[in-house]
Amino acid sequence: MKKKVHTGEHENSERWLLTYADLITLLLGLFVILYAMSKIDAGKYADIVNAMGGIFGSSKGVMAGNNGVMSSQIPLIQNERQKIAQDLRSALHLETKKLPIAISSNERGITVHIMDELLFASGSADIKESSMPALDSLARVLRELPNDVRVEGHTDNVPISSAQYPSNWHLSVARAVSIAYYLIQVHSLNPEKVAAVGFAEYQPLVPNDSDVHRAQNRRVDIVILANTVHNLISEQQKAQQQDKSESGKKENPQ
Repeated sequence: MKKKVHTGEHENSERWLLTYADLITLLLGLFVILYAMSKIDAGKYADIVNAMGGIFGSSKGVMAGNNGVMSSQIPLIQNERQKIAQDLRSALHLETKKLPIAISSNERGITVHIMDELLFASGSADIKESSMPALDSLARVLRELPNDVRVEGHTDNVPISSAQYPSNWHLSVARAVSIAYYLIQVHSLNPEKVAAVGFAEYQPLVPNDSDVHRAQNRRVDIVILANTVHNLISEQQKAQQQDKSESGKKENPQ
């Protein structure tokens, strides 16, 4: 009788496709999860961008073409930056008085630069009595604003070493705290909205290459921060909703 010939099982050469398909499926699931996690609320983003433009510049920005909040919801804040700056200038009488004070604005907010010659004696963090009228006028404007306030102390690059202030860091922080504490204690600014920080010589306005420039860098900056956009949007939306509700009641009396 003929012996049976045993042949080996046929090897599947396409088995790798199963592994490849599983890998593709897993990658697809990963990308879906990552996309879901990074999804941005475009509507809220547009509102914030437009509101920021209205407070501190043009309403045209990243979301150009979007009517957003500025055109319909919060028209009252379109000129807020200019109004705050003008109120500060009027309160300080900068048009008529020659004070070592300057006002500038950027993406952080509005900054009042006060040179140390007005505020302090050399190497001291004690506020001069002669500077208090200017601080009092400034405080009257700050007290009416909803914005947070940041008091920043700055020095020049000349080293200081004394028993009270062993470095420019110590002096800049002490000066910032003195001004912040004065605003809180004397003029009842909300301490939850006031912060004090010292930068020593590391954020100069101009290079420390002359006596004139070093004098410009010795200063205290009072920054009115642009951090109230969300609150303004919310308040205006609530006001509009309330107006619509009242209008609806008038049109459909029961």
